[in-house]
Amino acid sequence: MTTSQEGVSLGMPQLPAPDYPADVRARLEADAKDVIARYPDSRSALLPLLHLVQSEEGHVTRTGMQFCADVLGLTTAEVTAVATFYTMYRRKPSGDYQVGVCTNTLCAVMGGDAIFEDLKQHLGVGNNETTEDGKVTLEHIECNAACDFAPVVMVNWEFFDNQTPGSARQLVDDLRAGREVQPTRGARLCTFKETARILAGFPDQREGAVDESGGAGPASLIGLKLAKGEAPPARVVHPRGEAPQGDRPAEHLSSHDAPQQTSASDPAHPAGPTAEEGE
Repeated sequence: MTTSQEGVSLGMPQLPAPDYPADVRARLEADAKDVIARYPDSRSALLPLLHLVQSEEGHVTRTGMQFCADVLGLTTAEVTAVATFYTMYRRKPSGDYQVGVCTNTLCAVMGGDAIFEDLKQHLGVGNNETTEDGKVTLEHIECNAACDFAPVVMVNWEFFDNQTPGSARQLVDDLRAGREVQPTRGARLCTFKETARILAGFPDQREGAVDESGGAGPASLIGLKLAKGEAPPARVVHPRGEAPQGDRPAEHLSSHDAPQQTSASDPAHPAGPTAEEGE
């Protein structure tokens, strides 16, 4: 018999998903009504509602998907198609803290790959696996637009910049021990369930959630400063063997800017037809 990751038989009739307790469902229905009212078409509320049910149990369960289908008038197949498409929705129990190591190009070059491999060994888990105490789920993540702070580790989508294997080990140890950790930028860290509720569109009440969110780093801002004349112009590199003439440096064009002598531009040696054109 073939089964899915959640142990549900495939190709056979499934039992109805269990419902939430009455008090939980009533609370979720009130929240869902608030979310749905933001959209002209109720089905547009599906993404935030999936975050809402994820905030209840820490992952999107069959009960949560059935709830979304009920309040939006959708089929469970329509809800499941969305919930299984986006990686931000967890389909199985996960940790209080989602620790994501950026392994995209720049972070990887700066040490992200080494951090990820080190944390796998240190925590004894693989990608998208959770520690036995249920505290930390480790995953590799794609670029989160913080390349000038590479390598970056994110915990519940809060930034921990300029990490090393040692600092990342200390970070996960502190999380598992219940010690307070402070992101490099932004508000205090909260649990994955609390993060999911914020992503559902409910107010973020954390101190510093907006005012102290920080911004781009020097590497990202240098282009803006150059455009505004707030930074010195780029140094001109002279061709080998040439010296600047007078007080004005000689212009050095890049290979992309300099005139190109090719058969297509040389009247004495015009380019002939290509093999395809001659056929």
